[in-house]
Amino acid sequence: MAKVGSLKLWLILAAAVIIFLPPFAKYQELKYKNKKLEEKIIALKEESRCLAEEKNKLETDINYVEKTARERIGVVRKGEIVIKGTQVRKK
Repeated sequence: MAKVGSLKLWLILAAAVIIFLPPFAKYQELKYKNKKLEEKIIALKEESRCLAEEKNKLETDINYVEKTARERIGVVRKGEIVIKGTQVRKK
């Protein structure tokens, strides 16, 4: 009789595992995806903040505009001479 009760207990435990394990695994997967999305949101908010800061500088700071134009598109002032660096190759 004890063996029958023990067998029933094991069957109940096995059924519980079969019923509850897939939803728990799905929960863990969704929890992981949520964490990754939250990290992405934080990164995008930081990028947005940096872009807003740069936009503000471009709208208000003439020195920043000049520096940016020189660096990005090679703007020079009238009368300036542009000297381009050369690469030296070693043999």
